[in-house]
Amino acid sequence: MKRIFLAVVVIAFVFMLAWFVALRQALLFLVGLGMGAVLAGMRFGFTTGWRKLIEQRDPSGVLAQLALLGLAAILCMPMLAAYPKDLEAALGPPSFSLIIGAFVFGAAMQVADGCGSGTLYKAGLGIPLNTAILPVFAVGSFLGSATLERWLSLGAMRPYGLVAHFGAGEALGVTLLGLIVLGALVVRWSGRSARLLDHKLLLGAVLLAVLAALNLAIAGQPWGIVYGFGLWAAKVATAAGLFDPAANHFWSEAVNMTTLRQSVFLDVTSITDIGILAGALWVALGKPRSAAKPLTGVQWTVGIVAGFLLGYSSRLAFGCNIGAMVSGISTGSVHGWIWVFMAFLGSLLGVRVRRHFAF
Repeated sequence: MKRIFLAVVVIAFVFMLAWFVALRQALLFLVGLGMGAVLAGMRFGFTTGWRKLIEQRDPSGVLAQLALLGLAAILCMPMLAAYPKDLEAALGPPSFSLIIGAFVFGAAMQVADGCGSGTLYKAGLGIPLNTAILPVFAVGSFLGSATLERWLSLGAMRPYGLVAHFGAGEALGVTLLGLIVLGALVVRWSGRSARLLDHKLLLGAVLLAVLAALNLAIAGQPWGIVYGFGLWAAKVATAAGLFDPAANHFWSEAVNMTTLRQSVFLDVTSITDIGILAGALWVALGKPRSAAKPLTGVQWTVGIVAGFLLGYSSRLAFGCNIGAMVSGISTGSVHGWIWVFMAFLGSLLGVRVRRHFAF
């Protein structure tokens, strides 16, 4: 019964978007809905996959993620090369900001038990900690964007896109070779007795790669998560008179100022984020809800702080596991590879912190 009600709401929302906003936004909402259903239904967790590799030497989650990256690259890079004026890659500048931000994000996501997409779909599932973290994540993302210029002043290079410099063929070859090498290292580190493949996760990887490519084709830009969070908090702060976007370097940029002034339903990242929440809720309504593990006051405090750091560091790092890793690498951005290395180092620390507080 609850699913029927949600279906009616979703259909009405799609028609509202198509009629009053734009057909593109309605389509992107449906893409986000699919993403949320896949993430939640198959529990395709980037954070969990990394943690299982670190603690249990289980490579199946990480190998599924590498498959997602490779398939998304196969789909996205030719599109970027064919339509360079219409489609954008997820480029970020190699910088001290990226290095610091990715490391902190990798640590914080293990403590908070969710990256950007993980926090979103777990909030949609109704998991208490992730639901509480979501607004704090948004505040952190907003403050990170508001202070980004100071971090970039420490030193930054121009963004480097493989597709723009080498073309789709060479960029794809380099990317796939890098993923194969990374996969071989993961398998070697895990040991011969480790289970390599999880068919459910591999199916999730295929579906997410297709949805990511659809997002690029429809939105004109790659799949992202955290920009929407920061935008929501920026809108609240601006409406409350607590923030002047015209006086801030990031939010005074024309594209960001326009996004801040217009309806949130016109923002391509926000509309897919909303879709992910709805898709995860659909999955939650179809399964009996299991009781969440009760947390102590200390665990709640640590988790909320980690959630704030997730938001703040994700802006410094120009994305999370989706915006920087999946979209960055699959569209040929060098910063995506730097992000993965630093975030994994951070996760090594984050797993220890998580274990210390007995999450």
